[in-house]
Amino acid sequence: MKKILVILLSLMANLSFAQREEKPNVIYIYADDLGYGDLSCYGATRIKTPNLDKLAASGIRFTDGHCTSATCTPSRYALMTGEYPWRKKGTGILPGDAALIVPTDRTTLPNLFKKAGYQTGIVGKWHLGLGEAVAKDWNNEIKPGPNEVGFGYSFIFPATADRVPTVFLENHNVVALDPKDPISVNYVEKVGDEPTGKEHPELLKLQSSPGQGHNNTIVNGIGRIGYMSGGKLAHWVDEEVSSTFLIKAKDFIQKNQKEPFFLYFALTEPHVPRMPATMFRGKSGLGLRGDAILQLDWTVGEIVKQLKEAGLDKNTMIIFSSDNGPVLDDGYEDEAVTKLNGHTPTGAFRGGKYSILEAGTRVPFIVSWPGKIKPQQVSAATVSQIDLLASFSALLGQPIPAGDAPDSENTIEVFLGQSKKGRSVLIEHANTLSIVKDGWKYIEPSNGPAYNKLVGIEMGSLKEAQLYNLKTDEAEKNNLAAKYPDKVKMLKDLLTTIKDKP
Repeated sequence: MKKILVILLSLMANLSFAQREEKPNVIYIYADDLGYGDLSCYGATRIKTPNLDKLAASGIRFTDGHCTSATCTPSRYALMTGEYPWRKKGTGILPGDAALIVPTDRTTLPNLFKKAGYQTGIVGKWHLGLGEAVAKDWNNEIKPGPNEVGFGYSFIFPATADRVPTVFLENHNVVALDPKDPISVNYVEKVGDEPTGKEHPELLKLQSSPGQGHNNTIVNGIGRIGYMSGGKLAHWVDEEVSSTFLIKAKDFIQKNQKEPFFLYFALTEPHVPRMPATMFRGKSGLGLRGDAILQLDWTVGEIVKQLKEAGLDKNTMIIFSSDNGPVLDDGYEDEAVTKLNGHTPTGAFRGGKYSILEAGTRVPFIVSWPGKIKPQQVSAATVSQIDLLASFSALLGQPIPAGDAPDSENTIEVFLGQSKKGRSVLIEHANTLSIVKDGWKYIEPSNGPAYNKLVGIEMGSLKEAQLYNLKTDEAEKNNLAAKYPDKVKMLKDLLTTIKDKP
């Protein structure tokens, strides 16, 4: 009996260990407007990103990793829901006062982890709407929001750094709000008597680019999109936003280190307005955008350092990626263009943010789990952020109800480096749609502009069909649609079938 008891206890201990091992901590780090060519581990030579290079070396660096869309809100919606954003109206770039667009009654990435027994948290940029309507009272509890879609803890700013309201929210409330100075937000007409960038450009420490709308209410010497009054004590200081998010992320890790946790760490770099801390100013030689990338890299290094010091690194999976491709002039005259100095944010690809060409959605994509994933891997498998939901469902043994996450595929073996077979079909989304299969990319005809002069980006829009062989023409320079009409028809029909999927 004694021997049997010992064996049973040993089996139980091993099972318990196996269960813990299969429940890694997970940190998803999301950069904002970071391009495929912005990191030295992806070929950049004019800027060095040593911490992200080490992260890539500790696991897998994907060379065909994608967000779903060439702009931020739709990519974030797909990440949260496992659903292509073009299936749902209202998932375009949201104003700062938008209502919540993530459903509260369906499976989301955070509530999947929550159901699996994880502590869940978001720190950083949200940009998926808050509340049930555009009209909302910013001076009381604001919900539904991140907490209602599965995050047990949230510390966010509502939209983007260039949009009002320029305040932090912790769970449902604006941080440091003075009741005597209530906040009012409006995206239609001016509220209050705060100066605007259009009326008082002499007050700006960062001039707005003409025609891009970043000249409304001035906060911290920067014109924003939208109008805001009140909440002066609650206004963030742009140069301190990144460090504030880092402190909150580290606090979440420290408080939850004894149980499995999922942290969605949504950075703001290198999105505009680029206002890095003093310690990074002028260090990149590429202007404020380059300095912001250095700040991003340092931030990632601080998270990895904390995990190692706490002994959590071996059982923590870190996924790093970006919500869309790069843009230089996106609202402010910050020398991103004039101080590019030979740096190529898009790598070998054409396009960028807003574009249906490859640089719109092909982004850095790194997965590290030192206790599980072999280091020094480079994978050409096609992977997408939309597949994280189904993949973690498989890893954690947490089923997804029928009808939820309809476009998410289980590629967990690829994310763990155990398979080189990624997605067989990928749909890219910008002002139009494209579909990629077996290296062939078809772009739907579009009436949109071929080139966006305001941001200086090729949009990839043509009135006729486009077909590219990405295996031999990754820069999409040679349109083969006329040469291979059968392949155009096949891809067009496949795209139609996927679009019509209930």
